[in-house]
Amino acid sequence: MSSAAEQEAVPEAVHEHANHQRSPVNGRQNGGSRRRAPAVWPGAPTPLGARFRVGPDGAAGTNFALWAGGADSVELCLFDEAGRETRCELTELDHEIWHGFVPGVLPGQRYGFRVHGRWDPWTGARWNAAKLLLDPYARAVDGDFRLPAEVYGHVRDWPQQHVADTVRDDRDSAPYVPKGVVVHDDDDWSDDHRPKTPWADSVIYEVHVRGFTKLHPGIPEELRGTYAGLAHPAAIEHLTQLGVTAVELLPVHQFAHEDHLLRRGLKNYWGYNSIGYFAPHAGYAASGTTGQQVGEFKKMVRALHAAGIEVILDVVYNHTAEAGELGPTLSLRGIDNRGYYRLQSDARRYTDYTGCGNTLHVVQPHVLRLITDSLRYWVTEMGVDGFRFDLAAALARSMHDVDMLSPFLAVIAQDPVLRRVKLIAEPWDVGNGGYQVGAFPPLWTEWNDRYRDAVRDFWRGALPDVRDLGYRLSGSSDLYAWGGRRPQASINFITAHDGFTLRDLVSYERKHNEANGEGNRDGTGNNRSWNCGAEGESDDPRINALRHRHLRSLLATLLVSTGVPMLVAGDEMGRTQGGNNNAYCQDNEVSWIDWSLLDEDGPRTLLALTRRLLALRHAHPVLRRRAFFSGRAQAADGLRDLAWFTPRGTEMTERDWYAPADTLGLYLSGRDIPGRDAQGEEITDDSFLTVLHAADRPAGFVLPGAPWADAYELIVDTSQEDQTASPGTVHPGGSELTLPARSVLLLRVRT
Repeated sequence: MSSAAEQEAVPEAVHEHANHQRSPVNGRQNGGSRRRAPAVWPGAPTPLGARFRVGPDGAAGTNFALWAGGADSVELCLFDEAGRETRCELTELDHEIWHGFVPGVLPGQRYGFRVHGRWDPWTGARWNAAKLLLDPYARAVDGDFRLPAEVYGHVRDWPQQHVADTVRDDRDSAPYVPKGVVVHDDDDWSDDHRPKTPWADSVIYEVHVRGFTKLHPGIPEELRGTYAGLAHPAAIEHLTQLGVTAVELLPVHQFAHEDHLLRRGLKNYWGYNSIGYFAPHAGYAASGTTGQQVGEFKKMVRALHAAGIEVILDVVYNHTAEAGELGPTLSLRGIDNRGYYRLQSDARRYTDYTGCGNTLHVVQPHVLRLITDSLRYWVTEMGVDGFRFDLAAALARSMHDVDMLSPFLAVIAQDPVLRRVKLIAEPWDVGNGGYQVGAFPPLWTEWNDRYRDAVRDFWRGALPDVRDLGYRLSGSSDLYAWGGRRPQASINFITAHDGFTLRDLVSYERKHNEANGEGNRDGTGNNRSWNCGAEGESDDPRINALRHRHLRSLLATLLVSTGVPMLVAGDEMGRTQGGNNNAYCQDNEVSWIDWSLLDEDGPRTLLALTRRLLALRHAHPVLRRRAFFSGRAQAADGLRDLAWFTPRGTEMTERDWYAPADTLGLYLSGRDIPGRDAQGEEITDDSFLTVLHAADRPAGFVLPGAPWADAYELIVDTSQEDQTASPGTVHPGGSELTLPARSVLLLRVRT
């Protein structure tokens, strides 16, 4: 409840500013005219949303259904091309679902809802029928989200800001908000062939639809920045030649821009501010926004599938763009604030496990239904192959604590559609107990930030010992070897959209986020980076050569590690964001991939190395094991499936693991790969020795002799910019090899 002073001051203001009068069914239109409401037949309460179909007596029309628990009444609002509004009351109510069938409403029709109910923020009730609300189940959205004062359910600019959220604003928001669009679902996907790449064989490429295509010279200008641009042969050619098996698209659900960004002349670029969980973001469509974006997205998925590439969506079901109590009223808040959001004991306030102002109340059955209906829709009707769940720990909370037996995880585990697709958790949120790396149940894979941190620290010389690194390189069995989980439960990454790019990781030690307009206060200060001796871009050839070598070594480390590797689009060619480690609001050249980099020798050779490493990974099952290593001898000769070596050529002892080291040898035996192939045959492969040397000076390394190998063939040497120079050189077992400074050597065992 509010304080006594607030309770005394606010009611008078409420009555003075806002009359709690219900709008008439055929209420005043935007232009002051009245329009006759069409007939509304009873229709059906399922499915939710707007579904075009043939109704009674063969009449074509659309069924509308909206869950609005606790509401007094619901009006369907239809808009013509001139923006004129017609309101139709939905009088049928079944299990808190208001519904009706409107004959003559065809695909392309724009619509929204007005929901009537009590205005009582102290109890969490924030109904305001003056605000046009987006259908949570809208399949397409037309128009931009602007955030003038009229879009807020409360008086945004009320002089007493500490009680502003309690003063209702009765101005009409319809002219300022986008509308849902009726879409005709007539696609059966019979001509689509999903790649169904096994997890162990997967390589994920995190990509932004707009940023990847916006500057691509091979994509027609009118298609750049769009779904059609990503489906273009020039875009797909880069993906297939690179060797990735899946694109993980930054959010493509319809999202809105935050008010504080719009005030600074910026926009939300990443898209982690969802408001429509069924609608592909209209801003990424080249073909139109009155339903055409749906077909364009489907064509993109088909084109990627035809190239053998899966589509994974980064999804944000933990919060919405309505923010906290001072945020706009766009959809769920006006439908049933208490039903959709987690509220504090003071029901004016929102529980915020996300850092974005609100948290969806996933324990509520209708909220859980919204999320799972959305997920199934994107799989069955939009063709996607999996999801990466932003702040997944927030979804796994029961009433308060993270609970791996929570309703959300339980529903996913038994759902016949969702349990078959790729499920990736970002296994943390910002609430107490939110860090849950290694805790998600079988079926789930996880972003492994402990891999990121260990690899970064090793290459910058900051690891106190190498125990953690050993676990990370070999699949993180300490985190995932339980409950039947496999090494592919670990999504290995060194960089992601959030943070430095790979090139910036070796060029900056401090964040440079001034362009975000937040005084460089945003973004993490814990970058675990090393600038190679100069902050930012440098003209010193020695520093640039060192940076290029460091980039090659980081990429090689990632792509020979056990687990599922994730690359960030552009890292394979040395993309920079100028040291900005939080470019969420930079919809410009800071974030877009600069394809002109490939006119330079360094980026071209880095791309060539990435392609070569991925080709090696695809060709050798020992580099993408489906089971954890045992570390035990499998034969009388004492050869084990995994062994670790010191620079002396001796196996590491427990004492070695507890000591700092800048050189580490990792032996993978291709003779002892568990499992069988599709024909039931044993899987065998070459054996490999990977040597990581993070010191800034060359050092000797004695190659293990029998029984490990008679000789070793050099396959990759990251000290060399041109990988055709030295690979193929053979070194006898037991001989001493000189390791170049800051390098990774990959050697194939010869017997």
